[in-house]
Amino acid sequence: MAVDLKNLNHNQLNDLIGKAQQRQNELRKEKVVKLREKVHALIKAEGYSFEDIFGSTRGKRRSTGTVAPKYRNPADPEQTWSGRGKRPRWFNDALKAGKKEKDLAI
Repeated sequence: MAVDLKNLNHNQLNDLIGKAQQRQNELRKEKVVKLREKVHALIKAEGYSFEDIFGSTRGKRRSTGTVAPKYRNPADPEQTWSGRGKRPRWFNDALKAGKKEKDLAI
């Protein structure tokens, strides 16, 4: 199947490139599936399970939980900040007003 690229316009080339990339992704996925099957077969042939080799953390996410607040807004005690992530506006405003971080600490 030879395609004469010189006779294709811009849209046809983009369409061809898109189809080629899609096919490339399909081939890669097929190869990954085959490789995964080979690995599982080898592990099983040796008398082990996947979990024996790689552990049982597969598919589990580590829970980070919540962090206790570290700072409190003196003007509105309901507003707190754990000290992680982007600083809240009230925290920056208090620093600009001359307060120190230790003044806002809980």
